[in-house]
Amino acid sequence: MNSLIISIVAFIVAIGILVTVHEFGHFWVARRLGIKVLRFSIGFGRPLWRRNVGHDGIELIIAAVPLGGYVKMLDEREGEVAASELHRAFNRQPLATRSAVAAAGPVFNFLFALLAYWVMYASGVPGMRPVIGEVIPASSAESAGFVAGDEILAIQGRPTPSWESAVLALLDAGLDEPASFPVSVRDPNGHEKELRVALNESTRLLGKGNLLENFGIKPWHPVYPALIDRLEPDSPAERAGMLAGDLVLAADGSVVGDWNQWVDYVRGRPGRTIAVQVRRGDALVDLSLTPAAVEENGVTVGRIGAYVRLQDNEQHATMRVVVRYGLLGAMPVALGKTWEMTALTLRTLWKMVTGSASIENLSGPISIARYAGQSAELGFSAFLGFLAVVSVSLAVLNLLPVPVLDGGHLMYYLIELVKGSPVSEAAQLLGQRIGIVILLMLMSLAFYNDLARLFT
Repeated sequence: MNSLIISIVAFIVAIGILVTVHEFGHFWVARRLGIKVLRFSIGFGRPLWRRNVGHDGIELIIAAVPLGGYVKMLDEREGEVAASELHRAFNRQPLATRSAVAAAGPVFNFLFALLAYWVMYASGVPGMRPVIGEVIPASSAESAGFVAGDEILAIQGRPTPSWESAVLALLDAGLDEPASFPVSVRDPNGHEKELRVALNESTRLLGKGNLLENFGIKPWHPVYPALIDRLEPDSPAERAGMLAGDLVLAADGSVVGDWNQWVDYVRGRPGRTIAVQVRRGDALVDLSLTPAAVEENGVTVGRIGAYVRLQDNEQHATMRVVVRYGLLGAMPVALGKTWEMTALTLRTLWKMVTGSASIENLSGPISIARYAGQSAELGFSAFLGFLAVVSVSLAVLNLLPVPVLDGGHLMYYLIELVKGSPVSEAAQLLGQRIGIVILLMLMSLAFYNDLARLFT
């Protein structure tokens, strides 16, 4: 329940911030260029809060549905305009002015991402060294010669100080789809070497499932005893009679050596009953446990709703890393990161359109809420990084040449520039209908993916 509440609150905060930034871009530029703004709304539907401000009496609104917002400007196409204010109507503005207002929202989202990354890298981004915990048999990673304990130093020449940077570099390689690419590693004995990863038709890094597992590796995790710290209310573990403090000793007669082994055993048995033996104080207790079947990255796995009791681990401490560049050094890094995420978003969208990447990568508000909650639980830096990624995605999506989006308006203005006159209202109306259909299809697909991850 606590995770659900955190996810909902984090989602509302994240969407509220990003929508406000986007719409404020339109609002600020329109006002700066002399256009009269009538309303600035965060959210849609019934207003929850309303106030008029300024000599123009601009209506500020916070509405009930926090999935967007809008800025309403004076416009002859939406009502009669007094002769004394015609010069402030949006439709009377030069082409360059209208284009600047349309582009301002996405530009402000890019600027927000840049600021977020600058704050992150100036203050320091905590992470884990990209040390491999397991190499999956018959995978590209095994064929290339990776072994458990290897630390990934660079992928295609790009340094990878943390798992975050390693995943992004691997994603970049998957988007490029090279026949092979180099990976620099440090083996468990401290020797550095370069491995050559060969991809083939059967290896799709961006296919269904987890990127790292598609590649053939699993991150290193600290070894903890299978000691239960807490249980989710009404979870399979709680219904089976498990209690906080139970130490899992065996599953179906096989010894459980540590928490990772227990997690793998449960994940591999969705919907199947497991005979579990736990130590509770000085007593041995036998339980019958059936993991719930949940969808995770396109794969059905078992989940029981139990959490491990974490303990101080010296090896774990050596795996922690903080990526920090200082106030001045963080700015070029933030610029590069914003550009990198923009390029990755565009390329991933293109791969989904062409069928080279699974459309299951498309996420809707339910998944965004889950990611928002998870990042918020990890701390300020993680949540800020999540905001930056979504802000870039919001900017890119809004710049797509789809009518009803900012990119659609910019497309109309480009046509106007070429032909010397505005696009006809009939053409704009037709384009708007097509745009709405496209958006509804994308939203439906995103919701379907969300629900499939929850209930399949």
